[in-house]
Order: sequence, then C-alpha cells, then structure tokens
Amino acid sequence: MIYLCAALLVVLNAVWLLLVALGLPGNWLMVLSALLVAWWRWDAAPGQPMFGTPVLIVICGLALAGEVAEFIAGAVGSKTAGGSRRGAVGALGGAVVGGIVGTFVIPIPVLGSLLGTCGGAAIGAWGLELAGGVSVRRSLQVGVGAGVGRLVGTLAKLGVGIAIWTIVAVAAFWP
Repeated sequence: MIYLCAALLVVLNAVWLLLVALGLPGNWLMVLSALLVAWWRWDAAPGQPMFGTPVLIVICGLALAGEVAEFIAGAVGSKTAGGSRRGAVGALGGAVVGGIVGTFVIPIPVLGSLLGTCGGAAIGAWGLELAGGVSVRRSLQVGVGAGVGRLVGTLAKLGVGIAIWTIVAVAAFWP
C-alpha cells in the first residue's frame, strides 16, 4: 500500500511540475502534496513516516527560493541592462499582466503563458523606461533585458521544481 501511495504522489507531483511552466504555483502544490502525505502516513508505520522533517524543510526552502528567483529575475534583467527602478517595476507588473494575457491569447499550452510572461516583462520595462524620458533604443535594451531575465527566472523555478520532484520521489520510495 505504501508503494501505491508513493507512486500516486510521484505522478501527481509530475502534474504539479508542469504547472510551473505555466507560471502557476506548482512547486508549492508539490510541497503541499508531500506535507499531506506525510501527515496522513505519520502514524501509519510507527518509526517510519514516509517523509522526515528534514525532507519537508528542504523542499519548503527550495520552493521559497524558486519563488524569490522567479519574482526578481525580470527586475534584475532590467537593472542589468541599465534600467532604472521604474523599468524594474514595469518588468514585475508587465510579467503578471503578460502571463494572464498570454495564457488566453496565445493558444499554445505552456508556451503561451511563458511567452506572455516574458513579453509582458519586456513591454512593461520598455514602456515605463520610455515614459521616464529614456531614448527608444535604450528603453528597448532594458525591455529585452527584462524579458530575458524573466525567462531565466522561470527556468530557474522549473529547475527548482525538478529538484523538489526528485527529492520527494526518492524520499517516498526510500524513507
């Protein structure tokens, strides 16, 4: 029974991992799934819970690190390209709006959301830099930096999600 539960958890977490590419909180859903299974199985096998406290702490820390990396990546990309604080704020706001719009306007699963988020960060940074009096060429460079930064952030969060999935899968089968 424990191996069936572990297998179902691994499959469910694979689904949650796909949500990360959509910009949804898939890493936190994997953590929540592991926490629920740990709570459910805590007393089922005395002395051998499915997940120990160290595993749960590590995956929570990884999920938090992934969120932070994704959140600030567009702003860092904007700043790295020479943008101002205004451009960094535009990158953050544009990424949120672009992710929502891209999900519905670009009908390609996963790719639509990713393109929308990266494009939104680029457009947001570009627009606010341009509105602040920066030249068109310079503000375009800042926008491209923000878009690339956001892509790097999403890929970093996906990498963290793969690490969480792997840790949970290994811990589920080898407590």
